[in-house]
Amino acid sequence: MNYIWDLMIKAQDNGIQPQQIHFRPARNYSPYMELSLYDLNATTVDTYVELNPYYRFEQLFGSWFHPDLEEDEEFRHALFDIIVHFLAQMDMYQGMTRREYHIRFILRDIEEGVFGETAVHQLALLSREEREQLGEQLLRLYETGEPLALLRRMLRDWFPRSLMYVNREEKEELMIYIGKQDTPPNVAKVELLLTLFLPVHFEVRLYWTHHFGLIGTGETMIMDRIAMY
Repeated sequence: MNYIWDLMIKAQDNGIQPQQIHFRPARNYSPYMELSLYDLNATTVDTYVELNPYYRFEQLFGSWFHPDLEEDEEFRHALFDIIVHFLAQMDMYQGMTRREYHIRFILRDIEEGVFGETAVHQLALLSREEREQLGEQLLRLYETGEPLALLRRMLRDWFPRSLMYVNREEKEELMIYIGKQDTPPNVAKVELLLTLFLPVHFEVRLYWTHHFGLIGTGETMIMDRIAMY
């Protein structure tokens, strides 16, 4: 890690919120690096990060920390932290495409409760990669209007052993085999997908670790490993 945007992305991957990170000007630093890290090969993020303010932002911070300037030190350090957070956000947005902006807008809608308060808490359980996958498929839903195909794809991405069956003989029904334990995080993920992708007229039957029996398919007809439909 050498740039503030690199640090912020790593922090997101580690579940660290931006407000938990505090930037401060480094007392000792290399003129060839932006971050002043004790370990140059660090892969984890500390909550206090020292920064060489003159590496890219000399025009902005050139006179802020002159050795002869002793007034308002606490205020200057607090303002420095706020500005660096703003610069880090700008860094992260500069490399984004128009499509990535649309994905961010969709995820922001979920965070702000557009899809309900339960979805807000369920989204918070997702990793950064899972959030990106969810935003991408929701954008495709708006573009294609194919909820069942996208639901099946999301289930396979998050639960590789999952299978989804559509029954339209007597009623609109989905039978979904997850292939994992029904732990609270897994339940929250499945419920979030159903909230966002399931057509309102469909009923759902969930099967977690036991598949329902399919005559002629031996893998689903094993004693003590079969669920009834």
